Amino acid sequence: MVTRTSIRLGMASLLAMAGVTALSAPADAASTLGAAAAEKGRYFGTAVAANHLGESAYVSTLDTEFNSVTPENEMKWDAVESTRNSFNFAAADQIVSHAQSKGMKVRGHTLVWHSQLPSWVGTLAAADLRTAMNNHINQVMGHYKGKIHSWDVVNEAFQDGSSGARRSSPFQDKLGNGFIEEAFRTARAADPAAKLCYNDYNTDGVNAKSNAVYNLVKDFKARGVPIDCVGFQSHFNSASPVPADYQANLQRFADLGVDVQITELDIEGSGTAQATSYGNAVKACLAVSRCTGITVWGVTDKYSWRASGTPLLFDGNYNKKAAYTAVLTALGGSSSGGGGTAACSVTYSKQEEWGDRFNGRVTVTAGSSAITTWTTTVTVTAPQKISTTWNGTPTWDGSGNVMTMKPNGNGSLAAGASTSFGFTVMKNGSTAAPVLGSCTAS
Repeated sequence: MVTRTSIRLGMASLLAMAGVTALSAPADAASTLGAAAAEKGRYFGTAVAANHLGESAYVSTLDTEFNSVTPENEMKWDAVESTRNSFNFAAADQIVSHAQSKGMKVRGHTLVWHSQLPSWVGTLAAADLRTAMNNHINQVMGHYKGKIHSWDVVNEAFQDGSSGARRSSPFQDKLGNGFIEEAFRTARAADPAAKLCYNDYNTDGVNAKSNAVYNLVKDFKARGVPIDCVGFQSHFNSASPVPADYQANLQRFADLGVDVQITELDIEGSGTAQATSYGNAVKACLAVSRCTGITVWGVTDKYSWRASGTPLLFDGNYNKKAAYTAVLTALGGSSSGGGGTAACSVTYSKQEEWGDRFNGRVTVTAGSSAITTWTTTVTVTAPQKISTTWNGTPTWDGSGNVMTMKPNGNGSLAAGASTSFGFTVMKNGSTAAPVLGSCTAS
């Protein structure tokens, strides 16, 4: 059967072979990941690194596509309390402030974890460790009280393999099995409004490890220990694909009375196979009413912790991949317009090129209805700069790297008709392709 998705992907392949980058976005709300997820009553987020917030293409993609963020490393113990009782929230604050300014939710990650733990924590005796753990939770959650949607209170406390046993850590080894309950009770008192989650990996299907987490959650719910959600990291590749019982596993946790969240989704691969896996993961979440949101573990392949596996929705030049289209389609969104709203799409193609510069052309095409005006953005990667434009009226952001282009006498287009504008990019050592934002029309 030929589907709309396969037609889109086929067109994308033809355009790629012709050297054309196609990025289209209509004016309707469900043309981005966050907007489409919101229409399903969910969030669609990404992990964010503070040191990339100065990169215009990174920020443009983040702000356009996502409505939730998780600090990738900036809230971990070694980042905020490398020295006992001396807290540094600067990098995490940068992410939270940016998210709040854009109306995004924030997931807190993570409070109690065996990894990225300062060496001093492991040297403490049991009583002192308990004091330090509770103080860390209170100080960090207190600092962000009222700003965090959900916290990964305890992360990765169970072993891999078939034992279902607890992982060795300073907390497990010195405080025993009760440390998880104590952490959750402390967290509830620290910020009663935040959702409290347990988060782990290799628990995506039914197996010994997920059974152990399931039993923990079941016990907590039975005894009134505060737990609101369970996070499934969902790091997949060809050797560890999306499990056939992924949805059923999410559902059995939801049936315990907790929300479930896909917290660190990335899927190594490319093309149709990767797109299919991404689509299946999203569909599994949508099929579970208490699956409240999805977070992918990074914006662009080039900054992924698994960069060589190209596991994310945007490539190193922030172009949307086939996986992006599959996710947007699974969420019920569309990159081709619709909903009775005036729409347009944009495509980019490289034109003439010289040693120090190249020309680009953006073609603007009206959707199924006539339009009277259009606007889109073009983002170049620093230190590139756009030196000249034609057939449009540009304005610039503060960085000088994001150009918003509006018509210059070429705004009115009949249904399906096209116009174009052009520009010259000074390379300054970078040959990266410009990134197009949404095309909006009226």
